[in-house]
Amino acid sequence: MITATGCVRDVSCPHSAGRVTYDDGSMNPKDMPPQAHSAIKQDWLAKARALAPLCNAAGPGIDATKTLPAELLNALIEANMFRMLLPRSLGGAELDMPTFFQVVLAIAEGDASVGWTVAQSNGCAMAAAYMDAQAASEVFAAERAVLSWGFPAGPCRATAVEGGWRVTGSWGFGSGSRHSTWVGGHCQIFDANGVAQTKPEGGPVERTVLMPRADVTITDSAWNVIGLRGTGSDTYAVTDMFVPAKYCVVPRGVGRDQQLPEDAVLPNEAERREQGTLYRFSPTLIYQAGFSAVALGIARAMLKSFIELASKKTPGGGPVLLRDNAVIQEHVAVSTARLDAMVAWLSSSLKTTWDSTVATGVHAFDHRITMRLASTYAVREAARVVEDVYTDAGATAIFEVHPFERRLRDMHAVSQQVQSNPQHFQTVGQHYLGLQPSTRFI
Repeated sequence: MITATGCVRDVSCPHSAGRVTYDDGSMNPKDMPPQAHSAIKQDWLAKARALAPLCNAAGPGIDATKTLPAELLNALIEANMFRMLLPRSLGGAELDMPTFFQVVLAIAEGDASVGWTVAQSNGCAMAAAYMDAQAASEVFAAERAVLSWGFPAGPCRATAVEGGWRVTGSWGFGSGSRHSTWVGGHCQIFDANGVAQTKPEGGPVERTVLMPRADVTITDSAWNVIGLRGTGSDTYAVTDMFVPAKYCVVPRGVGRDQQLPEDAVLPNEAERREQGTLYRFSPTLIYQAGFSAVALGIARAMLKSFIELASKKTPGGGPVLLRDNAVIQEHVAVSTARLDAMVAWLSSSLKTTWDSTVATGVHAFDHRITMRLASTYAVREAARVVEDVYTDAGATAIFEVHPFERRLRDMHAVSQQVQSNPQHFQTVGQHYLGLQPSTRFI
């Protein structure tokens, strides 16, 4: 039977629940035999690893100009790196989450800002799953189409008018907005009489409006930060702008309100036109996976650079190379263990939650808890590795000609973001102790 534009669900086999076959006879990657899926994963990883040296070479320029250079951006677009989580019906890869994590990790080893913007924009692209097919095509069909959004930088409102909404607001932290074609704005909804709409259980009703970047006012002077400078996370605003109804989607492009309890009925399901497993997840999981991958990529690159340095540098007043120092040897081993353990834990957690959701159609609450813990802890562990490496590199690390100081700054910018907030440990601990945790970031 038909379940989505261009898709047919195979109901003839009891073992094929959820299987989707496309018009060209191909299957969604999640439904392919393991051998075929492995080939897809390797192909995406190969592309990401090929891009990493380009990202690394461009790193100082990215940091200085606060944007991605045209040559690198072209390479990312040609490799479809901004279309990993876009529906296949729109020419996207609709990639599984474990592979997405590994791809972002590989890119971030080259440059953190590139990895961050790729992760962020892919999370935004999931909004297409909740859009009318024609509207989604208008936003995403162009080869260079990229959607980004930030967070409200003050009151943001969308007032109902004939045919759509009148929108006024300002948003900050618009990562990747400098190379985006569309931007999103999360708004509180008001009716035609100017009355704020509220949910039955209380709290404001919100939606996300999508707007051509060319139509919004950009303030690029606000992005003066110590790290992740190349994300160009500008502030942007509109005043009384008309947005057609078809470009107003569910909050942050996802049907699951992130603050609902474990057994709540998912809202906005009627608006989800894409049936693939990927769109059973909220962008929270994408950001957990993507931004922890960025942190781990920074730490991996930092450690590799230090190992190279250790074979060349003899500290002032020291009798031996760094590599021959027993303390340094221990530090390298422990740092490697930390990073490999975090990558293994996240990879395993993502595979478990993906496979479970394929089988059940539901992103289980216990899996959401595990991902919250693993992703937060991974960022904190990656930060420890970066700090240790920076210290062990000595005065060499302070010079811009070496990659240490830039990656230290990037790591500190990542670890200050909400995804690594140590309060998440309290949330997870509350769950494990039988208490009712806040589910805002689960």
